[in-house]
Amino acid sequence: MRFLIDVINGLRIAFGALRANKLRASLTTLGIVIGVMTVIMMVVIVMGLNKALRSQLEFLGAETVYISRWDWNGNDWRDMIKRRDMELRYVDALRKESREIEAISPFYDQQMNVSFRGATLSRVNIQGVSEEFFLTNPKDLAEGRVFTGQEVSRNANVTVIGQDVAAQLFPDQSAIGKELKIGAWNFEVIGVTTKYGKVFGQSWDNFCVIPYGVFEKRFAGRNFDGLTIVAKGRSADRIEDLQWEVTGIMRRLRHLDPREVNDFGLNTQSAILDQFNQMTAAVYAGGIIIGLISLIVGGIGIMNIMLVSVTERTSEIGLRKALGAKRWNIAWQFLTESAVICAVGGIVGVGLAALVSQALNNVLPTYMPMWIVLVGVLFSAVVGIFFGLYPSVKAASLSPIEALRAD
Repeated sequence: MRFLIDVINGLRIAFGALRANKLRASLTTLGIVIGVMTVIMMVVIVMGLNKALRSQLEFLGAETVYISRWDWNGNDWRDMIKRRDMELRYVDALRKESREIEAISPFYDQQMNVSFRGATLSRVNIQGVSEEFFLTNPKDLAEGRVFTGQEVSRNANVTVIGQDVAAQLFPDQSAIGKELKIGAWNFEVIGVTTKYGKVFGQSWDNFCVIPYGVFEKRFAGRNFDGLTIVAKGRSADRIEDLQWEVTGIMRRLRHLDPREVNDFGLNTQSAILDQFNQMTAAVYAGGIIIGLISLIVGGIGIMNIMLVSVTERTSEIGLRKALGAKRWNIAWQFLTESAVICAVGGIVGVGLAALVSQALNNVLPTYMPMWIVLVGVLFSAVVGIFFGLYPSVKAASLSPIEALRAD
């Protein structure tokens, strides 16, 4: 009980001293405010970007692998361009031999002009796939349907279009049943997907999906090498099993010697996220280092002010000791003052970071979890305790007689 009373008295005296020197205490906190704000802003921006990217990449599917000549993880393109093309026969072989694949589809992609009654859209993504593509990459439909296996087998000129194509070519009418032109060929619109938005600033609603046989026949050409194989596994938890199995089958299909490296890319949603995390890690670390330097500078400022405060209040310390205050009572008072100054700086820094992140949210995704608020304030208090330790020990070590004479 006595200890608790001493603690409360120490807090009361510390707050009283801070109120008596408001301007000095406010200026002292600036370094802490800037440091905490910098660290939190970096964390908030990087977490916001990660969260936005993860959300936007959900359409790729956590249980899906994309097999092609190219790696998404940034390997040297000079090596990748030497690789052999993907072949359509791999799709059937993977379907027959794999136990992990639930659905599989070829995927061709090429940009072309699309038109309807005089209106033309340029650089629309034309995607050639099988009916299983709608299982590997499920698409919600705003209206209509997706094409069937029979329509794929007979190379029917049918298409499922994205919202951008529907909105610009059929602004005031339903697109279902209408015939648009892809290049020089007519295609019946049988489905329109819901809006997906943008990823990295690129629209994901500017596409026409058609049967892959039609794509090969009409658009691929003799030297077209843009085949990707999309394979969906049974669950995201077994994605590594799927990757191992597909790797083994692909190596056998491409007759690779055990000593040779893979001459194909096996890409997943996590590969993009890993690459993005590597890119942001340097920015993340740089921001935290700058913030920590600001906190150290702010902490040194706190130490300096607290040493000045000890000198100014030497007689007060002597009087308290003469009245029975113990060494730890004096040390506690100055430690509390230092910690409170830094904690207030931390609260202000967190508040400013929250305001700035809200302002940035219109142009840059940000995300501020509650734990970062608590960590910011607690870490500031720890900085205050650390840099207030020496002044508090110095104050507690003063002799009461010498301290009273100092006045």
